[in-house]
Amino acid sequence: MDNRINDISAIDREFVFHPSTHLAQFERGEIPNRIMSGGSGVYVRDRDGLESLDAFAGLYCVNIGYGRTEVADAIYAQAQKLAYYHAYVGHSNEQVINLSERIIRSAGMNMSKVYYGLSGSDANETNLKIVRYYNNVLGRPEKKKVISRHRAYHGSGLMTGSLTGLQAFHNAFDLPMEGILHTACPHYWRYAQAGETELDFSQRLADELEALILAQGPETIAAFIGEPVLGTGGIVPPPEGYWTAIQAVLRKYDILLIADEVVTAFGRTGQYFGSHTYGIEPDIITIAKGLTSAYLPLSGSIIGKKVWDVLVEGNDRLGPFGHGWTYSSHPVCAAAANANLDIVDGEDLTGNAARTGAYFQRRLRETFTDHPLVGEVRGVGLMAALEFATGKDRRDSFDPNLKIGPRVSAAALEHGMIARAMPQGDILGFAPPLVITEAEVDRIVEMTLAAVNHVTETL
Repeated sequence: MDNRINDISAIDREFVFHPSTHLAQFERGEIPNRIMSGGSGVYVRDRDGLESLDAFAGLYCVNIGYGRTEVADAIYAQAQKLAYYHAYVGHSNEQVINLSERIIRSAGMNMSKVYYGLSGSDANETNLKIVRYYNNVLGRPEKKKVISRHRAYHGSGLMTGSLTGLQAFHNAFDLPMEGILHTACPHYWRYAQAGETELDFSQRLADELEALILAQGPETIAAFIGEPVLGTGGIVPPPEGYWTAIQAVLRKYDILLIADEVVTAFGRTGQYFGSHTYGIEPDIITIAKGLTSAYLPLSGSIIGKKVWDVLVEGNDRLGPFGHGWTYSSHPVCAAAANANLDIVDGEDLTGNAARTGAYFQRRLRETFTDHPLVGEVRGVGLMAALEFATGKDRRDSFDPNLKIGPRVSAAALEHGMIARAMPQGDILGFAPPLVITEAEVDRIVEMTLAAVNHVTETL
């Protein structure tokens, strides 16, 4: 091999195309790469032996923590028995059958069936196709537009990237594509008007949504998609009354509701689904991440009975449903999901997210509410964020060139903790594994305070 690339770090720079990375700086060696080699519980380590507390569970996904041999054993056992067979024309496997039943029973909410993919992006792509098919079967070919929200994250494909309401996912990609609209972000602290209560703010956003629907024509709007808690857009729980007000508008104009629970499903908010936490009654639910704790890739579209009945009606007239992925219902991925959910349920990780999550939220508020660098502390369950701000009203943004969020994230890593600098703002996000203990929460708070103080001193 060429001497230029005889080191694994150099090989990485030479051959790997990394997502969400400054490609030029990475290739030139101006930003670091870190080659991970193992993990246990809430900790990960790299090939140089450096250990970090992962306060973001990878990408919100390693809910059961690292190093769970139960899942590895289940993967191995299923791979020995049946590594793969497709799910086309009625083929199935025991793992996916059992998984589907437990998901539907756990969800409730009049859900009916689960369609499987490999990522949240492909699940939302499936959802968009289902929405189109649904309205075509009902004889409403003009009812195809989908409304998302500014700062939402729903994927990185062409249509799913269009649903995403973050600039970095649109810039130079010619997105959003036609037929995708965006309405207001439900961040009360950032966008409320003077004197507005949370209920007032929620009602204003519902009124703005209704105005958008009327301007476009209700007969053209097919669906609204939303995360129960905004994730990558800043970890923003909804204000009081938000989902009640939004759902009233959607029902008024016969618009389907897609709850994107890629982040929130399987316990993260302190209930099994974020829809349970906020009284959401979706027609379709998107799941991924916590479904397998990312031990293998698997996603799903949970289809409500209202939508399912129309799909069945359409197939009776039009023939087989013309949508499929090679790896839908993959038996090894389903085995990983079943083993993962056995741990989630058996160890009551949803309950831990509620109990330890409440402790986490309290500790963050006690420590940072009055910190001079912090404008807002927010979160629910085991999701939380600090938003950094300046000025007398504590809402004024820093100059983006100061990169406060990334600097705090980098300082946190120096202190032994991984937390995520969120896009389009100076925000530090947390979403630790659901197995986390109160003692480990204390470590997160201590290391975060050290990082925030360090950056404060440099300003």
